[in-house]
Amino acid sequence: MVMANLMTVFLVMEVILTGFRFGAYGLNMNYYLMSCPLMEPVVKDTLNKALQDDPTLAAGLVRMHFHDCFIEGCDGSILINSTKDNTAEKDSPANLSLRGYEVIDEIKKKLEKQCPGVVSCADILAMAARDAVFFAGGPVYDIPKGRKDGTRSKIQDTINLPSPTFNASELIRMFEQHGFSAQEMVALSGAHTLGVARCSSFKNRLTQVDTSTTLDSEFAKTLAKTCSFGDNAEHPFDATRNNFDNLYYKSLVTNNGLLTSDQTLYTNPKTRNIVNSYALNQALFFLDFQQAMVKMSMLNVKQGSMSEVRQNCHKIN
Repeated sequence: MVMANLMTVFLVMEVILTGFRFGAYGLNMNYYLMSCPLMEPVVKDTLNKALQDDPTLAAGLVRMHFHDCFIEGCDGSILINSTKDNTAEKDSPANLSLRGYEVIDEIKKKLEKQCPGVVSCADILAMAARDAVFFAGGPVYDIPKGRKDGTRSKIQDTINLPSPTFNASELIRMFEQHGFSAQEMVALSGAHTLGVARCSSFKNRLTQVDTSTTLDSEFAKTLAKTCSFGDNAEHPFDATRNNFDNLYYKSLVTNNGLLTSDQTLYTNPKTRNIVNSYALNQALFFLDFQQAMVKMSMLNVKQGSMSEVRQNCHKIN
């Protein structure tokens, strides 16, 4: 029965992805097949070398892709630098800890030599996040390409990013606005199996009584010790910060979730069973995560006159 259900899921995914190959939603799996045929190897090889030097970049790239897509869609706007007339998304307090810009720049530089003006920064970021998950030990998935780069990047738009202090109900409402179910939200939250958070994002749990979450007493002592080094002190989301696995969900079950927005997924009855299922079944988490990531990578993709392919990912042409 389980095998039959998995086969059904894979068949559904194949039907969906086949639609993308033929241009659904303005995107296409083979978008660069003729215009930049070596694009995929360039992305993978450059990213692999970068992660060998610094495995922590995987978390940064996945998070950057998420922060890009949730603001004005997956359009590479997170990469744009501020100017004297405009403060861009990347300079929002919520984005100051993002990492991996240099990897995107290196990929863009190589692709501009091979096929100038063809591959968008938005596509590069989406592919880099996809491959970062794979190289960290996560699921293999592909995404349709053909995104264009947006021409808007404003700090005020980042108010629409989920806060680390959100409870599950607030997270469900915010993700629903982007077309995601509660299950898809919990699956995407599993990206926190990679990386760290700063004390400034979780110290509220040490100083306030939060009725929406619980905190293991020994874990609270560990977090207090981390925060003794200041707001910028970092603590991993789980014990395998550079490995993509389901340990994040196992941590929630034992009340060792780092952020309020993490632990609330287990204390809320609407999401508790989903957390339990992912904690018990890593394969199920991987399957749901890859489907949710493909869906997220298509949020409000840009086409038409209000978009472009940037020559430099950090500024509008």
